Amino acid sequence: MTLRVASPVSGRAVPLAEVPDPVFAEAMVGPGVAVEPARDGEATVVSPVDGTVVTLHPHAFVVATEDGAAVLVHLGIDTVKRKGEGFSLHVAKGDRVRAGQAVVTWDPAEVERAGFAAICPVIALDAAPEVLVDQAGGPVSAGDVLFAWQR
Repeated sequence: MTLRVASPVSGRAVPLAEVPDPVFAEAMVGPGVAVEPARDGEATVVSPVDGTVVTLHPHAFVVATEDGAAVLVHLGIDTVKRKGEGFSLHVAKGDRVRAGQAVVTWDPAEVERAGFAAICPVIALDAAPEVLVDQAGGPVSAGDVLFAWQR
């Protein structure tokens, strides 16, 4: 079975190695792809897969599929320090969501002006690097396939 993981934001897909945080850049929490989000105003972040919101913070969330795959979306680096400022949630922990459904609204340019990197790691939790294939690179729109996860 292959799980197609969608980009939660529009922007430019880049390798995790370009994330300015060793936890993500060295894939310590799992393999994935990062997206440099477009800086054209307030943006809606969408769920990358169908599933249940199992972790929810203003700056990060995890959606788990019915078969146990879990995808982490992190909005910016060190943005936990903003304590929710600049992020608006559209779902609650425990909600079932569909791929493409709005989860959070934020403004990546505003986050960057506040001194944080706005890059968004999208991580396949508890996955081995070799099971991610067809990883996107370059321009992506929210909802485009970012990578395929062979399960």
